[in-house]
Amino acid sequence: MANGIEELVEMLHDMVSDAWAVPFGTEKCVLERDKALDLIDEIRENLPTELKEARTVVESRNEILASAKREAEAIKRTAEERARQLISEEEILTIARKKANDIVSAAENRSREVRRAASAYADDMLKRLEDVSVEALGEIRKNRQDFKNITRSQNQ
Repeated sequence: MANGIEELVEMLHDMVSDAWAVPFGTEKCVLERDKALDLIDEIRENLPTELKEARTVVESRNEILASAKREAEAIKRTAEERARQLISEEEILTIARKKANDIVSAAENRSREVRRAASAYADDMLKRLEDVSVEALGEIRKNRQDFKNITRSQNQ
């Protein structure tokens, strides 16, 4: 007869709207009992099916929403964890850069100290060598003079 609940309810509505009014009763009407009861029976038969379908749709909707919420929470947790990792990596990188700068600075300072110490040592060694060389040169000149004096005295 009819396809769905809406159509059956519409037919029942039309039947009541088109029904003859009872004399002296503006709110009462005459209906064909069999037709009205048939429509009501059809509505009863179709209503559980449509309610079941509606429940299934609502349950599917709720499952989809729950799944989407779980997925959104998982994505949020993943994003938060990744953000923490990036912050942690940035902090580690900052600390490593500071330590590297400290090490380079300490190495440069140590290098300057070693160069100063090496220069002072080399200067001291050269001064000693100069002193020894001056002393040796003085000795050589004295020996040469002594040698000249000896050879002159023998030649005379």
